[in-house]
Amino acid sequence: MIVCRSKAELERMREAGRLVGEVLTELSARVAPGVSTADLDALAEKMMVAAGGTPAFKGYHGYPASICASINDEVIHGIPSGRRLLQEGDIVSIDVGVSLDGYFGDSAITLPVGPVSEEAATLLRVTEESLHKAIERVRPGGRVSDIGHVVQRHVESYGFSVVREFVGHGIGQKMHEEPQVPNYGEPGRGPRLTEGMVIAIEPMVNAGKPAVKVLGDGWTAVTRDGSLSAHFEHTVAVMAGEPWILTARAVPATVRR
Repeated sequence: MIVCRSKAELERMREAGRLVGEVLTELSARVAPGVSTADLDALAEKMMVAAGGTPAFKGYHGYPASICASINDEVIHGIPSGRRLLQEGDIVSIDVGVSLDGYFGDSAITLPVGPVSEEAATLLRVTEESLHKAIERVRPGGRVSDIGHVVQRHVESYGFSVVREFVGHGIGQKMHEEPQVPNYGEPGRGPRLTEGMVIAIEPMVNAGKPAVKVLGDGWTAVTRDGSLSAHFEHTVAVMAGEPWILTARAVPATVRR
């Protein structure tokens, strides 16, 4: 069942989204060679708890950490570790989810660690562009598949590929609600977008082929061909006019070259 939220509920979701954005902004500033993904995880949890929130990922189906930190060929669900030190030239995807006053926010960003290759920089730029092109399709009367179609078209025009096994999702009083929001497909299909719907749109884009596999830890998804992968995500509400990015950050995160 797809739930349409009231304006009061959306305001509460914006508070959850605002906290997610604040955490991502702070983590983005800390990304540098020599920093461990466990360091980022500890900081994220400290910020969430201090603001009265709860890390949405920790304990979810047994997930052991507060954020996901996925490096290079890791697509999503990378588990933070004190043994994983960021190195110059890496790209790292940071996914943050929080529960605050009964509502959830979810957002992700992929960042360069110092100077990166031209391929990596282009992958990050194109993936982030695809997210914003998708958000532009969040209008009453549209279809869920319109969102994925524009992501796929933009990404593939650069020779990159869209992950099929993982998709975006509805979000509200649970982290994952209906509908599913794939990042591919033909337009004009699926549920109709209605004012008050809230969805997490999250392009996951590989520099190589789309196939992925899950490692032995049961969580970390990597590209099968070892190519780089990027992940950007926002929680977005369908409104009568412009879509409302509930996880918008005060300081826009941009690809640093």
